[in-house]
Amino acid sequence: MSNPKQQEQINIELDETIAEGIYSNLAIINHSSSEFVLDFVNIMPGTPKAKVKSRIVLTPQHAKRLLRAIGENIHRFEAAHGEIKETEQSPIPLNFGPAGQA
Repeated sequence: MSNPKQQEQINIELDETIAEGIYSNLAIINHSSSEFVLDFVNIMPGTPKAKVKSRIVLTPQHAKRLLRAIGENIHRFEAAHGEIKETEQSPIPLNFGPAGQA
């Protein structure tokens, strides 16, 4: 008999292109009643235009789990490396409608 508390293993593949990652210094977050949309942008000073480099669509439940997981990881990071200091940034004019930034 197997232990009911034993978790099944999931094999997750990461191809080379995705493993390189995409740099983002701006996240634009929108939501509807059924999903959260996270657009990741790399905006450079002096450049009048920037493109969305990656878009992630999440269910509200997954968005909340992601928020919790990021918070836990920031807590662990700061415990190991010290407080992450937030720097003052000049406001970036964004005309995307109701949205949050990170």
